Amino acid sequence: MVRAVVQRVYNAQVSVDGIVTGRIEKGLLVYLGVAEGDTGADAGYLADKVCSMRICDDTDGKMNLSVQDTGGSVLVVSQFTLLADARTGRRPSYSGAAKPVLAKKLYEDFIEDIRSHGLHCESGVFQAQMAVQYTNDGPVTILLDSRKLF
Repeated sequence: MVRAVVQRVYNAQVSVDGIVTGRIEKGLLVYLGVAEGDTGADAGYLADKVCSMRICDDTDGKMNLSVQDTGGSVLVVSQFTLLADARTGRRPSYSGAAKPVLAKKLYEDFIEDIRSHGLHCESGVFQAQMAVQYTNDGPVTILLDSRKLF
C-alpha cells in the first residue's frame, strides 16, 4: 500500500547536502512510502485523495476546502520508513517497503499525478539523506493508505 503522512503547512522546504531541492509556501507536505506490490493505481488513488481532501480552512475557519481549492502547493518527500514494522523486537523491519526501482517509479508517478491536477508540486531527492523544515498549520496531520487500512 502506498502510505502517506500529509501535513498542512504554512511553508516547507527540503534540502540535500545544504542545497534546497524543493520549497513551497502554504499547502501540503507529503511524506510518501511505497510498499512491495504497489501499482500505479495505488499512487494515483493517493494523489487524487491528497489533491481533493478537504483539510484547508474556508473563510469561516472550517476545513471545507482542498489544496486545489485554495491554490496551495505540495511538497513530496520519499520516506520508506513509513513502511516500518515495529511490532516485535527493538529494530523496525523494512521488509515491506518496495525495492528502490519500483519505489522511485511510483514516487515519480505520484508527483506527476499531483501536477496533473494543476497543482504546483516540488520534491526531495529519492534515496537521499534529506533535511526537512516546515511550519505546521493547525497542526493538521492526516494518515493515508491506498488500501484504506486507516
